[in-house]
Amino acid sequence: MIGLVLAAGAGRRLRPYTDTLPKALVPVGPEGAEDSITVLDLTLGNFAEIGLTEVAIIVGYRKEAVYERKAALEAKYGVKLTLIDNDKAEEWNNAYSLWCGRDALKDGVILANGDTVHPVSVEKTLLAARGGDKKIILALDTVKSLADEEMKVVADAEKGVQKITKLMDPAEATGEYIGVTLIEGDAAAELADALKTVWETDPQQFYEHGYQELVNRGFRIDVAPIGDVQWVEIDNHDDLARGREIACQY
Repeated sequence: MIGLVLAAGAGRRLRPYTDTLPKALVPVGPEGAEDSITVLDLTLGNFAEIGLTEVAIIVGYRKEAVYERKAALEAKYGVKLTLIDNDKAEEWNNAYSLWCGRDALKDGVILANGDTVHPVSVEKTLLAARGGDKKIILALDTVKSLADEEMKVVADAEKGVQKITKLMDPAEATGEYIGVTLIEGDAAAELADALKTVWETDPQQFYEHGYQELVNRGFRIDVAPIGDVQWVEIDNHDDLARGREIACQY
């Protein structure tokens, strides 16, 4: 199993940082600190802590910044990095971005969004949930109060995920998908095909629509509740401030 990070996004709501950096490299350490850690640093640290030695990173917007740091990140976290170019990063949404990493999926991956600050307990929870016939397991926050923007999930104890979308009454949701997934290698081909169906239908779709496509085809997707842990998806400057508060705890 390897790590896989989606780090191709522009993150325009985080300007001026993202004038020169992809969102995954926006600093989340103390404001103004030199060589501050980034979301990518935190994610690679988590992967290293659970014993992963290889990580694929899907890059696109301002990818040169990731290429420039590649050797230093490999040395710091003791992992081998493979960078995968997304040629549509500034035009299309992340269903296509994850599809670009379809070959990496064959090894089995822990996938992490490049804008999610979270503790290593999330990866450990996914690994602990692994086994049996489970092929895809979503990290799910069942504690947080939900609103309109969150990626909400309805999950059934017997049937697994039934629905995953932002367009849902929060009261109906079992919880929020936090952007971290364990994907077994034998799910790779089916997931890649579902993602291709999604982005060919609408290039602006999220990769979570690929999960929904699988569910609609009768594929079982499981969830693993992460408990009461501090995490944040960094989309704007308020999120970034929260990310800095959380990052210093880890």
